[in-house]
Amino acid sequence: MARYRGPTCKLARREGTDLFLKSGLKPLESKCKLEVPPGGAGQRRQRLSDYGVQLREKQKLRRMYGVLERQFRNYYKK
Repeated sequence: MARYRGPTCKLARREGTDLFLKSGLKPLESKCKLEVPPGGAGQRRQRLSDYGVQLREKQKLRRMYGVLERQFRNYYKK
């Protein structure tokens, strides 16, 4: 089974919450700045549409469980 092996703090910053991807020994705030999303500097967040909110929640679940899109769909079908 494949899994994501890239930078995990970047994922937590994108979602704006702790996804419990790092060990629980050190607080996440000391590891990465959650209030600054990855990408270009100085961008302001626009209000998300209903679809955007649903997509962010789906991505958050996928990242918490550490599965890719196809695996997530198969779990959801069962």
